[in-house]
Amino acid sequence: MDALWLHIVQWLHTVGLHVDAGTAREVAGGMAQATQKLDMPSLLALAAALGWASGFRLYAVVFLVGLMGSTGLLALPAGLHLLENPLVLAVAGSLMLVEFFADKVPWVDSAWDAVHTVIRVPGGALLAAGVFGADNATMGLVAGLLGGSLAATSMATKMTTRAAVNTSPEPFSNGLVSLFEDGLVVGVVWMATQHPLAFGFALVVMVLLSVLLLVVLFKFLRAVLRRMSLFFGGSAQPVVEKPNV
Repeated sequence: MDALWLHIVQWLHTVGLHVDAGTAREVAGGMAQATQKLDMPSLLALAAALGWASGFRLYAVVFLVGLMGSTGLLALPAGLHLLENPLVLAVAGSLMLVEFFADKVPWVDSAWDAVHTVIRVPGGALLAAGVFGADNATMGLVAGLLGGSLAATSMATKMTTRAAVNTSPEPFSNGLVSLFEDGLVVGVVWMATQHPLAFGFALVVMVLLSVLLLVVLFKFLRAVLRRMSLFFGGSAQPVVEKPNV
């Protein structure tokens, strides 16, 4: 953070605005103190956002939040400092790029989602728990349960919607839906960190819309569940209808 403010002061000098070094340090110290004290609504919003967004793009969430923490744009809780590690950022960024392109190809996206059903929900739960885990084990457990549930809901919505979209003969709708999900993840993370209370209301709306969408697309949801059962080694037994007597 000090290096960032040093660059800002140097830039101000180049444009003719001279800021005293002591004043700059006081401002930087005040900003650091303000960003490091996250209140309970902010922490809950961050945990919920990490869980919800992980159901769509786990790697993007890890990369974006870690990048914001490492550049000083967001003071991460102690349990999430691991995301700032350069190795974590490199791996998450690489997988994010792979997922970005894989998610735009019809049927490839569904296969990618099927593989990641065992990754996104636990990942969302761990990220949400990390918001509190280092300081409060009880709240960490609650946040983990919340994050895992939200990740499962958003992932089910994503997979069901994709199953419906993939039945379309043209390839463009899949790409448009995927781009919408990319923007949604960025918007969710931004709103949760900048406007936590507004994000709380938005999250309620998104969850209600997800439930409604799952009900409307119930036929495709059953197809998704059947594919997941086959993927994890289950056997799909044919349904035999009893004749009417």
